[in-house]
Amino acid sequence: MTQRPPDMRQLMKQAQKMQEQLATAQAELAEREFQGSAGGGVVTASVKGSGEVLTVNIDPSVIDPDDPEMLGDLVVAAINAALRGVSDVAAEQMGGLTGGLDLGGLLG
Repeated sequence: MTQRPPDMRQLMKQAQKMQEQLATAQAELAEREFQGSAGGGVVTASVKGSGEVLTVNIDPSVIDPDDPEMLGDLVVAAINAALRGVSDVAAEQMGGLTGGLDLGGLLG
């Protein structure tokens, strides 16, 4: 028994719907706010899903004039933690969107 080729119109409809859902998800992600922290919470950062850094808060107890590099490292770590949250949610959303696309055997 031979497999029937996929209906290209149906595939195009699915691709268009997925593209619209992807654009909506990206717009929603860009506006969401994500938090990250470092040093047990002495430095916190907030970023938008677009990657824009909104705030960095530093507990004064962590400011050591003799070790400015440590404070810089904590700030970078807090921002990176917040950005990982963006990446995790983006990957989850993209997986959910593409998981429903029936390619009708086109990829294998």
